[in-house]
Order: sequence, then structure tokens, then C-alpha cells
Amino acid sequence: MLKVNCYSGYRANERPVSFSLGEKEFQVKEILDRWYGPDYQYFKVKADDENIYILKYDENKDFWELEFYREGERDTP
Repeated sequence: MLKVNCYSGYRANERPVSFSLGEKEFQVKEILDRWYGPDYQYFKVKADDENIYILKYDENKDFWELEFYREGERDTP
């Protein structure tokens, strides 16, 4: 189950700051991209695990979904 914690400034759920998948919680290190549709918002984020996630927020249903996951590139010694 996905749970997203957001910064709310001039609007509710303005941008995600952390999210959890099951028992594991991730901090959003960087918002790489965002785009909007008539009833939704997408956020492409890099989390503190260095992986890339696309989170979709459905404004009408007040519901978050994980749309995409990509393992990030890690520096190896």
C-alpha cells in the first residue's frame, strides 16, 4: 500500500516530501519532473534509496498510485 506525505503551501498536496510502500518509508530527495492533467498530477521523484519513482495523484478521488519504478544508478567502489 502506498501512503504519501505532502507539503501543502498555497494548495493541498502541493508536492510529495515522503512516501511509504508497505512498512518501508522513503524521503523524496529531489523532484525530477512534474506534469498535470485535468484531474491528476504526476511527480517523478528520486528517493533517498537513489531509485526513481513516478507518483500519480488523482485529485477527484484524493488517491495516490505508484505508476513507475526504476532502480537508480549507484556508485560502486
